[in-house]
Amino acid sequence: MRSTLKVICPNEHLGFAPSKTASFAIGVDADPDIIAADSGSDDVGPGPLGSDTSTSPLAWQTHDLELMLLAARKKGVPMIIGSAGDTGTNSRVDLYVDVIRQLQKKHDLAPFKLGYFYSEVDKEWLREKIRSGDAVTGLDARPDLDEAELDATDRIVAMAGVHPYIKLLDMGAEVIIGGRSSDCALFAAPAIRAGYPEALAYYLGKVLECASFCAEPYGGKETVMGEISAQDVRVTAMNPDQRCTIASVAGHAMYERSNPYYEYVAGGCLDMNQCNYEQIAEKTTRITGPKFVPAEQIRVKLEGAGKIGERFVGLVGIRDPYTIANVDKVIQWARDQASERFGNQPYELHYNVYGRDGVMGALETERSVVPHELCVMVQGIAQTRELAEEVCMTGTRQMFYARLPDVKGTAGSVAFSLDEVMHASAAYRWTLNHTVAVDDPLQLFPCHTTMIGA
Repeated sequence: MRSTLKVICPNEHLGFAPSKTASFAIGVDADPDIIAADSGSDDVGPGPLGSDTSTSPLAWQTHDLELMLLAARKKGVPMIIGSAGDTGTNSRVDLYVDVIRQLQKKHDLAPFKLGYFYSEVDKEWLREKIRSGDAVTGLDARPDLDEAELDATDRIVAMAGVHPYIKLLDMGAEVIIGGRSSDCALFAAPAIRAGYPEALAYYLGKVLECASFCAEPYGGKETVMGEISAQDVRVTAMNPDQRCTIASVAGHAMYERSNPYYEYVAGGCLDMNQCNYEQIAEKTTRITGPKFVPAEQIRVKLEGAGKIGERFVGLVGIRDPYTIANVDKVIQWARDQASERFGNQPYELHYNVYGRDGVMGALETERSVVPHELCVMVQGIAQTRELAEEVCMTGTRQMFYARLPDVKGTAGSVAFSLDEVMHASAAYRWTLNHTVAVDDPLQLFPCHTTMIGA
C-alpha cells in the first residue's frame, strides 16, 4: 500500500452547473492519483428518473466530462464518474459512454479501456420477491413495497456501493462510468481497493462528494483534494480564495442527517461520533477517528418514480394588502370552485405562496410586516393534457373572483396580475425508497468494459 492516495473532485453534481476550470487546473497540477465526481442526486426530484431524462443540459455535462477526461488521460490516472446523467439509469450510462467516445475522437486520444455498469432493476424481479414473502423494506416510515405501488412505478434504480467500481478497476478500466450509486462509493472504492481502512475511505468519500461545499467561504463547483493515509484523511481547497476549515469540513460531514453523526452507505454505516478535526494548514483540515460498522445483511437501496399525470403551471401576483392578508381564503375559494367544476374526476391542484414565509412572521416592531407583493404558483395535474390545463386555469383564474368579507365594489379594487397557464413537464412522485436483500453486492450491477479508440 502506498503511503497516501490523492483524489480530486471538481463538482458536487457533475453537469448541474459547469465546473470552474481554474481551481481544477490547480488540483491537476497537484498530481492526484484519481479524478472523480458524482453526477447524480435524488435532490432533483422524481421527474428525471420517471421520465428517463437528465435535468442538466448535455452541453454542461459534456463540458465537465471533457475537462476531467483530458486531465486524467494526460496524467495517466483513473477517471471515475458515479450516477451518470443525474439518475444513473441505463440510458444515462449509455449517453455518457457515447460522450466519452466522441471526446476521444475529438482530441485524438490514445486508446484506453472504459468500464461501465448499469443500475436499473427489473420490476418483475421485485414482484417475485414480494410474492415469495421476501420483503422489500420501506425507509423513512414507508410501508414495505406492494404490487400496487410497484405497478405505479415507471422506473427503478438500485444504489451501488463500492463493489462495481472495485471490480471495474480490477478489470483494468481507466475511465469508469457508473450507474446509480452511493455518493461516497466512487471515492471510497479506489481507497478500499488500495488497502486503506474502510472507515477512512468512506469518510474520504463523504468529504469529497460535494466538492467545495466542504470549504469556506461558500463557493460551488470548485475543486477540492482529499488525501488518505492509513491514519487519517486530509482535505484541501484548491481555489486560492477558499479554505477547508474545521468548521466547514465538520459542518459538511454532518449536514442532511437525521442523526448528524451517522452516514449510511452500502454495506454498513459510517460512524462519525469520534471524529477529530485538526487544522494543520491554512487550507487543509485533518480528520481522524471515524468508524465503519458493517451491516449484518447485504441490502441495496432502491429508488423508484411513477408518473402522476400531465401538468400545467400558472402564476398569480397579488399586491392588494387585504387580499395578501387573506391569501389562504383566496386559495380555498379557488379550490372550492375547482371541486365544484370537476367533481370526482381525478386531478390535483397545488398552491405555493412565495414572498410570505419569513416576511409576515418577521417582527420589526411589535407587529408582523405585511409583504408588498406575493407570487402564487398554481399547479394543475391530471391524466390528460386537456384536463390538466383546465384544472390549472380554473385554480388560477378563480383566485381573481374570490369573495372575501369586507370587500365592496368591483373586482377592480383587488390588484392581481394573471399570466396564462403554461404546459410544464409531467408530474412524478417517488414510489420507492426501499431496500432489498441480495446474495451478492454485485447482483444488481452488471459490469462491462470496452476499448475506446482501438
